[in-house]
Amino acid sequence: MVITNWKLGLGFSLITAMSWGLLPLALKAVLDVMDPITISWYRFSISAVIAVLWFGLQRTIALKNMLQTRFLPLSLAVSLGLIGNYLLYNWGLSFINPSAIQILIQIAPLLLLAGSVIIFHEKFSARQCFGVVSLGIGLLMFFHLRIDGSVITKDNYLLGVALTIGAAVLWSIYGLAQKQLLKDFQAQDVLLLICLSGTIVLLPLAEPGQLQHLDMIQLLLLAFCGLNTIVAYGCFVLAMTHWQATRVSAVITLAPLMTLLFTVLLNEGLRISVPAEPMDWLSYIGAVLVVAGASVAALSNQEK
Repeated sequence: MVITNWKLGLGFSLITAMSWGLLPLALKAVLDVMDPITISWYRFSISAVIAVLWFGLQRTIALKNMLQTRFLPLSLAVSLGLIGNYLLYNWGLSFINPSAIQILIQIAPLLLLAGSVIIFHEKFSARQCFGVVSLGIGLLMFFHLRIDGSVITKDNYLLGVALTIGAAVLWSIYGLAQKQLLKDFQAQDVLLLICLSGTIVLLPLAEPGQLQHLDMIQLLLLAFCGLNTIVAYGCFVLAMTHWQATRVSAVITLAPLMTLLFTVLLNEGLRISVPAEPMDWLSYIGAVLVVAGASVAALSNQEK
């Protein structure tokens, strides 16, 4: 894909990283009252309403074309991949802390990188290999308190880790399929397809009535999660149209550091209790290594 404007690509990527950095903090609070499926349905439905009002009527023909036999497999991969990602991510967040899930989910950009190398024939350099190794070491350092038994780790925490890894796999499938669709459709087409698909598929499984159990703050956080969906993924899709997938992936790896920063600010600055992963200086270095490694690994050989 031709790079049309790297400044726009960078800007949209940073907005995506900021949105994803805040998202698990808001989701964690809502998960205390609402189940993962219903939260995901509200996120998709809020985004769908905004997307339809914004550009839905203009994209009717494109939506029909994406459901034709030629594009149907990619459309299903994009829609079901992201729906599954939402569900597994939310379930994983039920068992582990926001900062931990953000570190683990960095596996997703690496899987997107692997797919880009295989499908789009992007080169894999020694520098990228170094980035992958750094990410692996960083993960071990970040979770070393749990690995060496310094912090008690229950079975449901390990379940949360497994669910998060599953979410990363599904996200990479979504990202690769989306990149293919963007060769024939505009960013708005893909985003509208995702929002409508999520709303329709999850409706039979959701319990919208759970909304009445939320207090005002939780309602605002749920609304934020819904807006976050269309803002983050809208910017992600736009970034992919203006920049190479590898560079977009490198920038969005900043999300976990933003989550760590926001967690500290809320707990220490605003005295708002937010679940935090037990960390020491080695864990913080590990977090930086994870982000740096993922960023380096995501940069292709051809980019300067």
